[in-house]
Amino acid sequence: MSTPEHWGTRAVRVEGGIRARSTRGAIGESWWSRRFLAVLESFALGTRLTRGRNYARAGQVLKLDVAPGTVTATVQGSRPRPYSVSIGLAVFSDTVWAGIEQSLAAEALGAAKLLAGELPPHVEDVFRAASAPLFPARLSDLALRCSCPDQAVPCKHLAATFYLLAERFDADPFGILLWRGRSREALLSALRRLRSGDAGPDELEPVAGEVFSPVGTAGALAGLAEPDVEIERFWLSPVPLTDPEPSFVTERDLLVRQLPAPPPELGGAETLRLLRRWYH
Repeated sequence: MSTPEHWGTRAVRVEGGIRARSTRGAIGESWWSRRFLAVLESFALGTRLTRGRNYARAGQVLKLDVAPGTVTATVQGSRPRPYSVSIGLAVFSDTVWAGIEQSLAAEALGAAKLLAGELPPHVEDVFRAASAPLFPARLSDLALRCSCPDQAVPCKHLAATFYLLAERFDADPFGILLWRGRSREALLSALRRLRSGDAGPDELEPVAGEVFSPVGTAGALAGLAEPDVEIERFWLSPVPLTDPEPSFVTERDLLVRQLPAPPPELGGAETLRLLRRWYH
């Protein structure tokens, strides 16, 4: 049995842990998981990231759960008892989420991608327009805790949790939104309701004091007045159309006649003569 003075030299190997799917190189396949890890790696944590990535690939993380505002994990380190890890992130209020849902619903392509289980690339713009960044931008945006004795924050156990969390987001991008306070079911239900026109007046109007501007195509069209046009005349030309001028009809072998004679091994001028006959 290991003694306290030897704890910390090597992690206790475990069976049945959560192993990273990536066995080498970078972790994270989708743009949103790479964006999330870019935040972590921008903190210049050095070897702790490398050791955390090794922990993630070795299956040292025993449990990982995502809930509104908190990610919790259990990580087996060098001591017999696993460490408890938590990563806190502020959730958005219902008022903020209502504005975000309206903007997302206004974007046909974005709403379609969400309903298909993907995050549209412009989703960050929607959150940014609501003054609610989707991803943490600073280390201070996160509440990092680990029960290990390491004074460095984040430690390798937190880093391992980050990497597995990114792979969890690869498989289910709605985990990011859940972390910010909205479940998949609640968000998609709101989008379907708003897209179908079943939302009530209170859901379609912003709350007093809050301004939510649609972005992308919806933002460009929001200020346009409805055109004054009779629907039955919409497809009719506003001016009479004349018959088109007759076009000049060329001979069928015009293109062939522009070609130089092929070399003798390809038949020379005789080949062009045959081609002109086939064109005719």
